[in-house]
Parts: sequence; structure tokens; C-alpha cells
Amino acid sequence: MNGRIIHPAGVRFAAHYGAFYFAFGAFLPYLPVWLESRGLSPELIGIALAGSMIGRTVLAPLGASWMDGSSRRRDAVVGFAWAGLAGFLLMAPFRDVVLLTIVSALAGAIFSGQIPLVDAFASWSSRKEGFAFGPARAVGSATFILANLAAGALIGQFGGEAALVWMTAGAALTVATAHFLPVGERVKPAAGTERAPLRLLLSRPFILALAASALIQSSHAFYYAFSAISWQADGIPPQTVGALWSTGVLAEIVFLTLSARHLSRFQPAHLMMIAAGAAMLRWTLTAFSPPLALLFILQITHALTFAAAYLGFLRFAADHAPDGLQASTQAANSALSGGIALAVMSAVSGLIYDHFAGAGFAFMAIPAALGGICAWQLLRVRTP
Repeated sequence: MNGRIIHPAGVRFAAHYGAFYFAFGAFLPYLPVWLESRGLSPELIGIALAGSMIGRTVLAPLGASWMDGSSRRRDAVVGFAWAGLAGFLLMAPFRDVVLLTIVSALAGAIFSGQIPLVDAFASWSSRKEGFAFGPARAVGSATFILANLAAGALIGQFGGEAALVWMTAGAALTVATAHFLPVGERVKPAAGTERAPLRLLLSRPFILALAASALIQSSHAFYYAFSAISWQADGIPPQTVGALWSTGVLAEIVFLTLSARHLSRFQPAHLMMIAAGAAMLRWTLTAFSPPLALLFILQITHALTFAAAYLGFLRFAADHAPDGLQASTQAANSALSGGIALAVMSAVSGLIYDHFAGAGFAFMAIPAALGGICAWQLLRVRTP
């Protein structure tokens, strides 16, 4: 994934990542706040988030199949971008808590279902065109910070409804930039060449890599769903909550920007093991409601708990998945990491928060530890 940082194709992907995460930066931390402002209980918030993740396990593989089988990779990204915008527009008029739970779950599934498609497309294009993936993706992290700070300030001023306005505007920008991505034309395989079978994803190395990624990423469920609510309950204002999230993403930007130059010697499994260890430490200490200064320091470890695991699996897929299965491999990871595993942990997090409040962060060390074990086992097997 090494290559030039400034490249026409890289700039287009950077712009699209920037637009998407401009919306996602409000969606991820503040959707629960918006749902709470519409009258949903912690249990229903957990169900809504879990529903969006479960829906993503269906939609992302369908989108991956579309991309892997299409002559133009961009078409799937454009289609999902339009559907994501429509989902947010559909959420606005609902007030009934049951209907709102269903509609918000569907909208979240469509919107977050774009992530593995864009990642697979950008990873493939970075190798083909010769630009560095990390800096292009880091632009998205930068706009995530902007959205965190600005949306947090707007919510503090105008209430939770401001979150949906921000998400919808970001989704509209995502549609615009999707149309300017490279076409991504696929070269037809030579006669007699068969497409790589999906059963490759059931080989032991792929299972271990998928499990490690899913378990480590799912350990963020309590953080995604209830950190904003929990920290505000502890007296931290919305603007500071946004600053806490932004601190973690700023560390992520630095990590991704430097990854191509300084992390090439690390194997994918090593990166995921580092992520697991950092997550165990992060969630255990956060559960004790540490002073604000220490909480900011703990947020810096997001560069390891999220970005190292994310980049570790991305590199594993780029190294070991055939070209015709790149999007499907990323979708499988998304279906587990951002779907099944995260959905289960999000639903559980609603119950945990209801009983333990902010101390529930400590439970997230368990999936992180299990993910670290899977990553360690990955080092011991021969990859295809």
C-alpha cells in the first residue's frame, strides 16, 4: 500500500472519505443522543443500534457481490451513497418510539454498509494507481473530528435534533463525491479462468483474521453507544465529549498517515495483537471514571484499539484475498466486525449500561482479550 500521497485518484478517494466521515462523525457518537431526545430508552437505543449492525451484515455482502461482479466498481458505492441519504431523510418525521427504532436501524444499516465497499475499492485502487491508502483514509478521520466538535457544539446549543441535520447534510456531500470517484473498470478474466471461490473465506487463516478483527472492534460497542450519554451523566458537557472523541480520532489520523512509512515491517497479526492489548487497558481504566485529563490520554489509544486492528485486517485481505474477492472479504469483515459481533455487544451494552452505568466499560476488555488470542493464533498458521 505504499505510494504517492498526492495523486489524482488518491485525492478523489480522500474527498469521498472526507464527505462520508463528515456525516459519520455525527452519526456514530450522537445518533444515540438524537434517539434519546426522541424518547427512546437505553434498551431501545441498544436495539436500534444492534438492528443497524445486523442489517449491515445483509446489505454489505450484497453490495460486495455487486462490486465484485460489476464491470465498474464505482457503481456500488454510488448506489449505497444515494440510499444512505434517503435513509436519513426518512428518519426525520417519525416520533413513535417503535417505528423510530425500526427506521433508524434501517437507515444506519444502509449508511454504514458503505464502509467495506469504499475500503475495498480504495485499497484496490491504491495498489493499481500507486497512491498511499493511509493518508487518503486519514482525511476521513480529520473530517470525523470536525464533525465531532461542530456537531457536539450544535447539540449543546440546539439539542439532539441538530445531529440529524448534520448527518443528512454529510450524506448529501457523500453522494456528490461518490460520483467523482474513479470508475474502477474491471478487466475481464482470461478465458477459462474461474473466479476465486467464496469458500476461501472459510479457511483457518481467514477465520482467525476475521474473528480477531470482529472481537477487537466489537469491544468498542459500549464506547460507540453510551460514551456520550455516560460522560454527560458524569457532568462532562457535549462540547467536551466531542473533544474527547476528536482526540481519539486525531491519534488515529497520525497512525494512518505514518502507517505506510513506519509500519510495513509489522505483520497483520502483530497489529491486531497490539490493538487487543491496548483495548484491554483502555476499557478497564475508562470504567473507573478517571479524571478528565486521564480520559483524554486514554482516548489517544484509539490509534491502537481501532486503527491498528482496522489496518491489520485491511493488510491481511490485500495480501491474501484474490482480486475478485477483495470487496467480499471486506464485506465479510464488516458483517462480523460492524455487524454481528458489534450488534450483539451493542445490545448487551444497553443492558450493561442500565445496570452498571459507566462502569460497564470494563466488560469490553473480554472480547478484546479473545480477539488478541485469535490474532496470536494467526501467527502460527500458514496463510494461502
